[in-house]
Amino acid sequence: MEIAVVASLLAKRDMEVESWHVRQRYVHSGLCVLVSHLSVFNMYLCIMMRILLVEDEAHIRDAVKLNLELDGYEVVATGNGRKALELFAGQHFDLLLLDVMLPEVDGFDITEKVRLTNTEVPILLLTAKDMSQDRVMGLKKGADDYLTKPFNLEELLLRVSKLLRRSQRQKGESPVLFEFGGNKINFETFEAVTFRGEELTLTKKETMLLKLLVERKDEVVSRNQILQAVWGYDVFPSTRTIDNFILSFRKYFEEDAKTPRFFHSIRGVGYKFTN
Repeated sequence: MEIAVVASLLAKRDMEVESWHVRQRYVHSGLCVLVSHLSVFNMYLCIMMRILLVEDEAHIRDAVKLNLELDGYEVVATGNGRKALELFAGQHFDLLLLDVMLPEVDGFDITEKVRLTNTEVPILLLTAKDMSQDRVMGLKKGADDYLTKPFNLEELLLRVSKLLRRSQRQKGESPVLFEFGGNKINFETFEAVTFRGEELTLTKKETMLLKLLVERKDEVVSRNQILQAVWGYDVFPSTRTIDNFILSFRKYFEEDAKTPRFFHSIRGVGYKFTN
């Protein structure tokens, strides 16, 4: 993408920068922002969609990152393919936005490596190449969509939004009410009724953590992924905090907290919810 095109993209949204700073103040203060592509439920719990942006040209990377953030996404950006794989391995992302031509590991190889362990996360490839064989190769490697540079900003944002909506539908939206082992959880009101008939009011963080584990049922969720999804990557409490939350869940919802059926600790890795 030419510098002039990037300048045009930035100029197009200059009028929104002030409102973006206002929105950021609300986000960092723990309040929700109204973003059309997020479900009302996710907004209520202040869970932002996280995007991994991999683009080696700094001016393009900065422009795309800014505009994604203006649309309410949390963006982690890098210009190196190997670093992108490291980030993906250690964090949770809802979408990958990859340039094809990258140093060390290109976008095709990143896509192929990601698909070895994750077949669900949407991948959108960006490239200066407009040859049909490259588009076909990207899709064969496992990409969900393909956008050629120079691209229209609104088209990029629409494609990102569409991929995320489709991904959420495929995973199935988390129900407001969830039941397991005689326990009943209302994610909207933060209220719970245990299998013993005890009524509880969960904290916001407890509800967010419980929702995350339920959404990723039977998957091991790492401590880092939990900290980023529930607390935000700018604020890291100690991992002992998560341990205490899990202990509370076992106390609330397990018949025998010492031999848990639902909430499992995977030593040195993270936690898993099974039902």
